[in-house]
Amino acid sequence: MVWLPDLVGADTALLLIFTSTLTSMLTAAMGIGGGVLLLAVMATVVPPAALIPVHGLVQLGSNGNRALLTRDHIDWSLLRLFFSGAAVGAVIGYFVVVQLPVEVIQLSVAGFILFLVWGPKLGKQEMPPAGLVLAGVGTTLMTMFVGATGPLVAAFVHRLGYEKYRTVATFAACMTAQHLLKMVVFGLLGFAFSDWLPLILAMAAGGFAGTWIGLHILKRLPAERFQLIFRLLVTVLALRLVTQVFSN
Repeated sequence: MVWLPDLVGADTALLLIFTSTLTSMLTAAMGIGGGVLLLAVMATVVPPAALIPVHGLVQLGSNGNRALLTRDHIDWSLLRLFFSGAAVGAVIGYFVVVQLPVEVIQLSVAGFILFLVWGPKLGKQEMPPAGLVLAGVGTTLMTMFVGATGPLVAAFVHRLGYEKYRTVATFAACMTAQHLLKMVVFGLLGFAFSDWLPLILAMAAGGFAGTWIGLHILKRLPAERFQLIFRLLVTVLALRLVTQVFSN
């Protein structure tokens, strides 16, 4: 198809659009996790050099939509602190992001996904302003290399003990800011977003539909069951990346 990048076929495009819809449903229902699952699927079919920027732009649309819909609940003071740190992290990322070998990218993404799914979770506690700024610096720098830092950002936001809507809104706003800065960095580094834009827009449209469906249907289903399915599915996808590296 003429609207697809050279290295992506029609079957792969349909898979990515469907996955974007499904992962947005999961995020709407459970609050988090869709970005990691989307990254895990994309890593198996998208060229490594395009994986992080394309995933980031899709997530920019998804989080931006959620932040817009919940803007009245955003903690703007926290967002300003996080964004100031994220801007520093983006500047550092501009100077240190290089074209890594395919195997390094695949192993980094696989290892990071497994850590997010099975690693220790942070508990709730008060965080000083400096901690929020450092969270912005660290997670934004990390997202340049491994993509889906949403669970880490969520861990910092959840530590503040906000009520549900304030937590969801502030998290979405922080992720929107982070992905926007990431897109600026990759754009300055010369990534050809225009080659992927039609597919990204189709995935974003699927994501919007998935968010609507998730809010109206999936919230009624047991969250524990989805958590287990999510962890097992993402683990299988991550391990598949590892096997791909060592089978080449």
